[in-house]
Amino acid sequence: MVSGPNWALVQRLAVVVAFVLALVVVAAVDRSSRSRVGHLRTRLLLGVPWGTLTTLAVVTSVYLFLQGGWSNWHTPVVVPFRAWSYFYPLGVLSAAFAHVGAGHLVGNLVGTLAFGALAEYAWGHFPRSRGASTFSSWRTNPYVRAFVVVPSVAVAVGLVTAAFSIGPIIGFSGVVFAFAGFALVYYPLGTVVTLSAGGVVRTVYRTLRSPTVIGKAEPVYSSPWWADVAIQGHALGLFVGVLLGLWVARRRGDDPPSPLRLWSGVVLFAVAQSLWAVYWYRGSETYVLYRAVGVVAVALLATLVTLAVTASDRPLFDAPADALRAMPRWQAAAVAVVLVTAAISGPAVPVNLSRPADDAVAATTTVRDYEVTYAENLTNRMVSAVDVSALGETTNVTTSGVVVESRRRSIWTTAVTKGRLDFAGDARVRLGGVGWRETVGVHRDGWDVVGNDTVYRVSLSHDGRNATAYTSPPKRAEPVVAGRNVSVVARPDRFLVNVTRANESASAPVPANDSSVTLLNVTLVRNGTKLFATHGETRVRVANEETYPANRAG
Repeated sequence: MVSGPNWALVQRLAVVVAFVLALVVVAAVDRSSRSRVGHLRTRLLLGVPWGTLTTLAVVTSVYLFLQGGWSNWHTPVVVPFRAWSYFYPLGVLSAAFAHVGAGHLVGNLVGTLAFGALAEYAWGHFPRSRGASTFSSWRTNPYVRAFVVVPSVAVAVGLVTAAFSIGPIIGFSGVVFAFAGFALVYYPLGTVVTLSAGGVVRTVYRTLRSPTVIGKAEPVYSSPWWADVAIQGHALGLFVGVLLGLWVARRRGDDPPSPLRLWSGVVLFAVAQSLWAVYWYRGSETYVLYRAVGVVAVALLATLVTLAVTASDRPLFDAPADALRAMPRWQAAAVAVVLVTAAISGPAVPVNLSRPADDAVAATTTVRDYEVTYAENLTNRMVSAVDVSALGETTNVTTSGVVVESRRRSIWTTAVTKGRLDFAGDARVRLGGVGWRETVGVHRDGWDVVGNDTVYRVSLSHDGRNATAYTSPPKRAEPVVAGRNVSVVARPDRFLVNVTRANESASAPVPANDSSVTLLNVTLVRNGTKLFATHGETRVRVANEETYPANRAG
């Protein structure tokens, strides 16, 4: 039997051939391509951004080996590698270089390659001052500049963004924004074009992974997209990059771009990267977006960056001199950028210096130093670590879901929210540390009571042991049968059906499928996922076994 062609492979090869062929044709037509390659070699060692590539290798190694991505590409260990607190140094040291999954990693690698290469080109591997000898010292040695200086600066910026971001952050995006900020100082519109190029790379990567995608309408559980954006960390990285670019440009005497070009580039980049999405967490999976505040902030901060980079050396005021009045205009704007950067990063200090309160929730499952349980309407001790109220909002908020705590690591987090578990029914919480990982399974089951809410229980499983972590309050069905009320009750080991009349009450386990139980002359009959109450000729549905949209979609 002759099998047909592997169409997925054919499509992948077609994508590669199309781009390679197109680039060959364009290079043959573009007579200036050789001069561009030669120009690259004057700025970069062998025309290659080695520092960016070395940085990519460092970040990828953290994911593969520290987080266990080598053996679990899509499900690395995440919890211990977030920047939870200054009292947990491992998190602060690793957070900027760790990622929550393969998609998160690839997105930041593409951004690093795009903006890092442009920033490295702007800086250059070869000294640009007159009379400088390439190999006269380690500062001018192109190999040191390419393989040591650029990766070292990237690591340093990563540590800064992790230490001064309002945690618990994770990911290399702060450094990606720093690369972009540096590049904006030199090539503002080129940075925007590079942003589009990064989108092309991501699209091609996804195409090679899945040449054909079949989509269908299905229920989806998600928080607002802007609630997943680390605005503060991204803004901090961007301003750190701008300050580094400004320092290099002024130190070398490089010509700045035109003010309009720079302002336009910063605004276009900031809006495209959603730096306007300023939001607040209200608790219970509710967020508020201050869109107008964010858009105004982007316009003003772009103006401030433009003044810092392009303003002249003229004194701030044409008046009798004192220290402030004699300050050059660009320097005054640069000081303002520093103050804004400090204002962005400053709130992280008291947050990261705090620890969750000691009134720990009783653990259902313990994994080494981790304590795991399920609770509802619990004070979110991570958000409320510092009591702040502003614009009618407060950090004193509640949370519901699977709570993970480690006092030794200063970790307190809602690993799986109540809403997500209600949607999925099952979840996994991956815990671990350097060199080890373990998984806690989470399962929810329940009954939707007619005319009322759901009665459910949540259990946790680990190392072959199961334990019920939570049972919801009983709920009474709306229908009344022969003057009797029917309720469903959750117990750690089973669900009960309870029938009451006046001062009488009787309970029994919810019957198995195609069986029944009689309580106070009311017969409860189970038919698959449906529970009926019958009396004489009366038959009404009182409950349905809970199903989960995620499972129905599958």
